Amino acid sequence: MAKEKEMKTKKPGDRLQLFDIVNYIVFIIIGLIILIPIWKVLVDSLNRVGVYQFQLWPSKFTIEGYKTIIETQALYRPFINSIITTVLGTLLGLLLSTLGGYVLIQFDMPGRNFFAYFLLFTMIFSGGMIPEYLVMKKLGLVNSMWILVVKHGINVYNLVLMRNFFEGIPESLYEAARIDGCSPMRIFFTIVLPLSKAALASIGLMFAVTVWNDYSTVKIYITDPNQVNFQYKLRNMIMDGDTPTTSYNVSQNTLFNAGIIAAILPFMLLYPFLQKYFVTGVNIGAVKE
Repeated sequence: MAKEKEMKTKKPGDRLQLFDIVNYIVFIIIGLIILIPIWKVLVDSLNRVGVYQFQLWPSKFTIEGYKTIIETQALYRPFINSIITTVLGTLLGLLLSTLGGYVLIQFDMPGRNFFAYFLLFTMIFSGGMIPEYLVMKKLGLVNSMWILVVKHGINVYNLVLMRNFFEGIPESLYEAARIDGCSPMRIFFTIVLPLSKAALASIGLMFAVTVWNDYSTVKIYITDPNQVNFQYKLRNMIMDGDTPTTSYNVSQNTLFNAGIIAAILPFMLLYPFLQKYFVTGVNIGAVKE
């Protein structure tokens, strides 16, 4: 009887509280698994002595690895190339994704289903590397940094996300705008885009990270050293031992880790300002009213 009374006195919140505790523990463990490698790279980039075991703090603190990266003039042009291609590639990707997603929600457009299935087909099947190379060559994009802008300008996955987000906007807003005499493009610029800040921030961040971190495209299509991006140049300098001669006495491992931090630092600084939009945009298209 005592056990039955005890079971009756338990509230549903007790079970939920236990779930929350387990949930917090699991996510803390996952967070540590993600943060520990980043912390090791940061510590090694500030350690004058090149070590490969894990250390909580640098044994001999130095910032000379970062000074070497900053003072290496051979990295200036690739860094500018990366900024230009990332900004333009992100803008082009957002332009095509938003316009394409908006077109696909026009239910009275002839051939709408055909274009939707055609785009989805490209997500499953691709022409392959050689046909893609031949197309890029015909377009005059081989050996040009503009290939990073054009190649990533259209992403069907992001386009589908934008379409799903636009479909989640209440239909009453579209109908009210049509009654007021708004054209489809005016509805797009005055209603759809202002309501899509979270989606634009999330998808824009995806485009920017993709273009900024692209190494394989540069390796395959570009041989001109003046057209390569920051990631490619930095990788060659660090991994191939093509580091410049400087007055700083730093180990190769210190330079390697300093280069990693320099490559991810722009988005580490940018993400806190986009976090509120990114968290909101994670559920793009997940719920429809």
